[in-house]
Amino acid sequence: MSGNKKVILPRVYLVYFGTLIFGVLIIGKIIEIQYKEGPQLLAKAKKQEIRVFNLKADRGNILSAKDNLLATSVPVFEIRMDVANGYISNALFREKVDSLALCLSRLFKDRSTGYYIRILKRARAKGNRYLLLHRHVSYSQLKQLRTFPILRRGRNRGGLIAIQKTRRELPFGQLAARTIGYENKKEHLYVGLEGAWSDVLTGVDGKQIRRRINGGAWLPVHDENEILPQNGKDIITTLDMNLQDVAENALLKQMIKHDAVMGCAILMQVKTGDIKAIANLMYDKKTGFYQESYNMAIGEKYEPGSTFKLASVISALEDHKIKLTDTVSVKKGYVMYYGRRLRDVHVIGNGLITVRQAFEHSSNVGISKVIERAYKKEPSRFIQHLYAMDLNKPLGLKIAGEAKPYIKNPSDKKHWYLTSLPWMSVGYGLEITPLQLLTFYNAVANNGVEVKPRFVTAISDGGRIIKKFPVQIRNPKIASLPTIKKAQSLLEGVVLRGTAQNLKNDHFQMAGKTGTAKISENGKYIPGAYNASFVGYFPANDPQYSCIVVINKPKHGYYGSQVAAPVFKEIADKVYATSVALHQKPAKKDSLKTTIPVAVNAAWYPDLKEIYHQLGISTFRYSYADGWTVTSEKKGKVVFHPKMFSANLVPNVKGMTAEDAVFLLENKGMKVMVHGRGVVYDQSVKPGSPVVKGKKIIIRLTNL
Repeated sequence: MSGNKKVILPRVYLVYFGTLIFGVLIIGKIIEIQYKEGPQLLAKAKKQEIRVFNLKADRGNILSAKDNLLATSVPVFEIRMDVANGYISNALFREKVDSLALCLSRLFKDRSTGYYIRILKRARAKGNRYLLLHRHVSYSQLKQLRTFPILRRGRNRGGLIAIQKTRRELPFGQLAARTIGYENKKEHLYVGLEGAWSDVLTGVDGKQIRRRINGGAWLPVHDENEILPQNGKDIITTLDMNLQDVAENALLKQMIKHDAVMGCAILMQVKTGDIKAIANLMYDKKTGFYQESYNMAIGEKYEPGSTFKLASVISALEDHKIKLTDTVSVKKGYVMYYGRRLRDVHVIGNGLITVRQAFEHSSNVGISKVIERAYKKEPSRFIQHLYAMDLNKPLGLKIAGEAKPYIKNPSDKKHWYLTSLPWMSVGYGLEITPLQLLTFYNAVANNGVEVKPRFVTAISDGGRIIKKFPVQIRNPKIASLPTIKKAQSLLEGVVLRGTAQNLKNDHFQMAGKTGTAKISENGKYIPGAYNASFVGYFPANDPQYSCIVVINKPKHGYYGSQVAAPVFKEIADKVYATSVALHQKPAKKDSLKTTIPVAVNAAWYPDLKEIYHQLGISTFRYSYADGWTVTSEKKGKVVFHPKMFSANLVPNVKGMTAEDAVFLLENKGMKVMVHGRGVVYDQSVKPGSPVVKGKKIIIRLTNL
């Protein structure tokens, strides 16, 4: 027995001391945790329960000149579901899953009911607590989701998880979409106004402390440390979406008609440089539609062809090298320069024409001859004029992607050839963007004052203007005023007598220049590939708007007058028709003081007499002026003069009212057909022709 005790006691003591040591270690660790590691662990636990969240700032809006929203941020939601939520019993899930799937299918219209049943059941079986249902859900759709079976129980009991985001939307769709642009910070893409004004549009995110509560949700802890977000500011642009719609539709219609690849149309306000409309369309082979996918107006430089002749003529006029009445021979229809042929489309007139006619009828031969003759010995002088008119400088737009113009210099021996001068004079061997060329023409319309194109007029914050951007003058005088006036007369002549006579109308006059230029790639001109263009302004007598249209690679016709000018005309017509200001120009004070209206066209005496009586104007009548009369002014009185018509000859009824014209013609036994309203501007039977009783005559009328 004593032997067993000797064996057992050491073991008991060993266990006792081992337990004692272990207990001491535990107590020591408790003390260490309590006093040494405790504060760190408590801080860590607190950190896991409290977190700082970003409060996303709203991006500012982009507004039109009339305060229409062009780009705005709208809330969208990513919808997920905690399908394995413990509050959703198996019985409830089995009972409602089919009806939930049906509701989801009807709301999103992207998948079948069967599809949603399968993914819901699969997620339930796998214990998925974060099932994606849809990435882009509007607020109105979210409200509907909250009424669906199971989900109507809320986040904690129904598993509905809605993650709010924002999405940039363009309320006007594709209208000016490329100019409005977009921003993609991940890929470092800053396009259009969105990219150019990102620093203004982007707000400053706020900070908020939140605490985790039961169920894993985060509850805001409102204290003095919370930083509220500062939303981005709005920018007010120069764009007018009514005019943008007109420009884009006119361009689209013509591009479809001529099966073109790419095109642009820009409408600018003459005095301010404000861009009222800028349409850029490119054919998308994948979709088969024209889309605003590339800003041709700003980023595409091209050889302008005949539209550049204006700069050539202005240069020579400034140096007094030419007069518009000088003559030049174009008899052959072509001219040879150092073994290279430059031709006209056809021989103009009798082959001997004035400089004015060469410009108005767009003669390559005529313009190149006068420029070659003027600057052959000093081509650098010609280039200096182009540089002085800023044609070699980019516009310095805030919008990214502007192409730099290319106007070569004789000092560049590598690229200057003997043929450079004549070819540059007619718009080849140089490159410029549509907006840069329009800015030059706009300066001509603005009596030589070149203003920088303006896209944004102001920044606003909460509807309050905080900064305005004034009109910027790039060049106060691109040429002398006498030269500018001659240039304006040339552009008016193109429409009145030259290559753009299809733009003439009876309401207001337009001015501009047609352009038809070959397209080169890799130094070689592509057979059958042209840029058709027209650039000008209106009304010609008091320019308010300038406009350029460039259409790239039209397949059915390629002349500027045929392809591009109709777009210009449609834009101008609609702007004129909808602009009250263009119809209500105030009369000059001098004209109000002295002018007495006189009837230069024949009218019936009793009618005229009554009109002047109503106006309170004194009249004098010769005794034999009692039928058809015309009037003149003498010493503040209106004098009536008799107007005699031959009994056997067709009278000239132009300028008469319909009533007077019909009365006069029917009295001669003719059958009259009237087209239009207003006064007569045309008659089908030539005045002075023998009267044929019963013959039909058509008179066409227009409103003055």
